Amino acid sequence: QVQLVESGGGLVQPGGSLRLSCAASGSIFSINAMGWYRQAPGKQRELVAVIPSGSSTNYADSVKGRFTISRDNAKNTVYLQMNSLKHEDTAVYYCNADIRSTTRSTTTSWGQGTQVTVSS
Repeated sequence: QVQLVESGGGLVQPGGSLRLSCAASGSIFSINAMGWYRQAPGKQRELVAVIPSGSSTNYADSVKGRFTISRDNAKNTVYLQMNSLKHEDTAVYYCNADIRSTTRSTTTSWGQGTQVTVSS
């Protein structure tokens, strides 16, 4: 019904920066919370940052002060600005969104993921 497509991943050196984007499309009535998760090799998927439809944001302690989540509602897009990247930030990053469809039902959607590799 809806699709989320991430972009912006890549290879960066420690201390570098990267900006991820995720655009939603489909039968969208409105989008509530949008967020980013990540999954490193051998580890469980974890929450990175969430931004509700309002102005508040939530971050994992490990990224607080380094990452910034934002959204452009007109474009149905959420961003993740990642600064001061560390080796432990290496993971596949997944976009997530709670989307209210045109039928008024709410569905949690996931993107396919984008690889972020931090290496010297």
